[in-house]
Amino acid sequence: MQSVYNTYSLEKEIFSPIEPGKVRMYLCGPTVYNYIHIGNARSSVAFDTIRKYLEWRGYDVNFVSNFTDLGDKVIAQGEKEGLTEEEVADKYADAFLEDVAALNVEAATSRPRATQYMEEMVHFVEKLMAEGMAYEVNGNVYFRTNQFKNYAVLSHQNMDELKKNAAGRLDGDDQEEKENPTDFALWKKEVRENVTSWPSPWGPGRPGWHLECSVMNDVLLGETIDIHAGGIDLVFPHHTNELAQSESYHGKTFVNYWLHNGFVNINDEKMSKSLGNFVTIHDLLQDPSIDPQGLRYFLAKTQYRRPVAYSRARLDQAQQELTKIYRTMRALAKKAGNTGEVSADLSEQVHLLEERFIGAMDDDFGVENALTVVFEALTLANRSLEAGEPAAGLQLIENHLQNWLHIFGIDHFEEDHQLSDEVKRLLERRAQARKEKDFALSDELRDALKENGVAVKDGRDGQTIEWL
Repeated sequence: MQSVYNTYSLEKEIFSPIEPGKVRMYLCGPTVYNYIHIGNARSSVAFDTIRKYLEWRGYDVNFVSNFTDLGDKVIAQGEKEGLTEEEVADKYADAFLEDVAALNVEAATSRPRATQYMEEMVHFVEKLMAEGMAYEVNGNVYFRTNQFKNYAVLSHQNMDELKKNAAGRLDGDDQEEKENPTDFALWKKEVRENVTSWPSPWGPGRPGWHLECSVMNDVLLGETIDIHAGGIDLVFPHHTNELAQSESYHGKTFVNYWLHNGFVNINDEKMSKSLGNFVTIHDLLQDPSIDPQGLRYFLAKTQYRRPVAYSRARLDQAQQELTKIYRTMRALAKKAGNTGEVSADLSEQVHLLEERFIGAMDDDFGVENALTVVFEALTLANRSLEAGEPAAGLQLIENHLQNWLHIFGIDHFEEDHQLSDEVKRLLERRAQARKEKDFALSDELRDALKENGVAVKDGRDGQTIEWL
């Protein structure tokens, strides 16, 4: 029985999609004004892993993830780079798609842009106003939060707590014209020259951030969806406001399961530009010593609700684990085939491993326990290779491992021939040991390199390496 942790109820719930065999899933995408940081990528990878698992389990997943291609951040970046708002959005939307593709994130079923749905957004606001859920002041339109029952239910706070905890968010030029401090903008007037605006019954303007996702959900997935996903920082105010306006608009449940991923900490500190530990995926992928698939594996190997602790040392450690996977999968590929028979014992072992893998992933996508099963299967593969298991038996193991590893975004098993810092350090130490004629240490370091998937040979020109 598959269960997921629902932020709405703060409990694990049995997963039962609206339509049997199909999943409607929405992931809040980035505002495309700069390269995505590792936290954005963590969200993309975490929910891509979940999507891939659901698809492997036989679901047809309609996966929608948007681009916010308007707003003050886009405008400011355009002024900085001498680009129009549309040019900024195009540049960084393309960069996002390139970066997540390098991380083997599957293309979304739909990747809508907010600017494509202006007519629908205006209509959405008009209906909320007609039902008394919104009001207009000086060309701005606000949602009445006190008119919506249980406004704070998703964030699990009362209204006083929301006002206190969101003080920084609630300060602004528009506070004096709001009926209630927690009311939020559905439509914002725009009077600046050379800034894009759209016509509306309340004058030229642009939609509020929260409105965009509600409308794109409505148009592309329907009135009620199965899964709405995003970072834990989006619970309030973004998802809280989405829920309030969508359920007010339709009069029915907006989302059945709210899923939120944890933060990424950099060197055990919260990532922040002010702390100088802001890491973009674009920069990481430019580093020739980083295997993009290793970066994907690092982000995917932590259960989505838990925080990820990033450091280069931890990334290198993940790469070492992946190197062991590569080595075994390459060995299987060389000897697997259709000849011979699969023994009943091996078939049973693989069957039990698959049951445990499914059990781990069915429990709120427990990737850590699932990876334990993967590594046990790799151990079984290595034992079977050493024992001379018939090719058909090896093929059985390989097929299951390929399916499971695909869920984690690992689809190729060739090295990129890039040396990790650890391997470089070992090679340097070994070269020095041989120079000092410390052959015992040299042999010890040779074994350590072998554990990292590197075979070292000595010749007249010094040591050379090849990948195992």
